[in-house]
Amino acid sequence: MMCVFKMSLNSKSIDRLSTYQGGCHCGKVRYRVELEKLAAIDCNCSICNKKGFLHIIVPAARFTLIQGSDDLSTYTFNTGIAKHHFCRHCGIHAFYRPRSHPDGYDINLRCLDDYPIDLFEITTFDGAHWEDQIDRIQDKYS
Repeated sequence: MMCVFKMSLNSKSIDRLSTYQGGCHCGKVRYRVELEKLAAIDCNCSICNKKGFLHIIVPAARFTLIQGSDDLSTYTFNTGIAKHHFCRHCGIHAFYRPRSHPDGYDINLRCLDDYPIDLFEITTFDGAHWEDQIDRIQDKYS
């Protein structure tokens, strides 16, 4: 994929939407996502830490599930707002509906095709103290 980058102080931005595809390990779940910036979040909450999830939060209009809706299972905990989807065959959590942005999607950077992790600016988020920290990402990643 070819993109022209323009740098900003807060994140690596691009001059147009970039389209990526991704999915689970076995390939039954596939999606397409359009990104306007190359920024991801590394959260230290209990579930993100264990899954190794690197978050790319996008509006619902920029996410398309290409295949695999019947192959997904969902895990919820605590408030039940976040819908942690995962492939019921291989167990990979390629995306979910986040509590911080329940009308959007949270894509796992590690599940994008061709593993473009080096293109992204990754910032940390203290999700272990979610209630005290959530305002740091609610406006920035909407």
